[in-house]
Amino acid sequence: MNPKGLLVDVTRCIGCGACTEACQEANGLPKTKEPPQLLSSKNYCALEEHGGRYVRRLCMHCVEPACASACPVAALHKTPEGPVAYDWDRCMGCRYCMIACTFGVPTYEWDSPRPRVRKCILCADRVKAGRPTACSEACPAEATVFGEREALLAEAHRRIAAEPARYENAVFGETEVGGTSVLFLADVPMAQLGFPARLHQGPLPQLTHEVLSKIPGVILVGGVFLYGMYWLTGRKNELAAGSAGEEEGAP
Repeated sequence: MNPKGLLVDVTRCIGCGACTEACQEANGLPKTKEPPQLLSSKNYCALEEHGGRYVRRLCMHCVEPACASACPVAALHKTPEGPVAYDWDRCMGCRYCMIACTFGVPTYEWDSPRPRVRKCILCADRVKAGRPTACSEACPAEATVFGEREALLAEAHRRIAAEPARYENAVFGETEVGGTSVLFLADVPMAQLGFPARLHQGPLPQLTHEVLSKIPGVILVGGVFLYGMYWLTGRKNELAAGSAGEEEGAP
């Protein structure tokens, strides 16, 4: 299977906010009058302005995601289709993913009694069904294009070659952190648009594995134990809630 992704062309973005509105609609998020400028537990897509240029902020869906590598219970995982998806039922709330992400994408529902990690999941269900992401479908200027990652890379290089004066001669996400499924084209270096200036060119999970290999086994076993306790407590609460419901419904 050829994994899918997005090509975001900053030079084409008109800042209309159609992408953020479509994201809110697709994910059942609160609608805002203006495009949100910051990622949050209620905004998976943001639109920043840098010197008259509009720049999208969303999960980069790394080819080898550090967030998934750091998650001890596989709540985050890379799907064959390309998205980095999230399984709330597995999540233990450790928030290691938030620390691991180079781009500072995952957010947390601090104000919820049952908090979740929140981020763009690249419309995983739509993509699995063979449909484009909601944001790309809504973009009126083709500033966000959906497709197979390799085809998007080819298109990005075609645009650069066709209009070298218009673009910085680089495709952000082609090699950064081992490659991402969300790619960017711009007329200036991405560091000027708020992206990290210096990024490791190899997959970040390699660094994670190097660190974990040096951690004493007792710590890892302790982590498994804590998750087991977390699961048992959650299961106990579910059973208690079920019993209470049965008693209320009894004659």
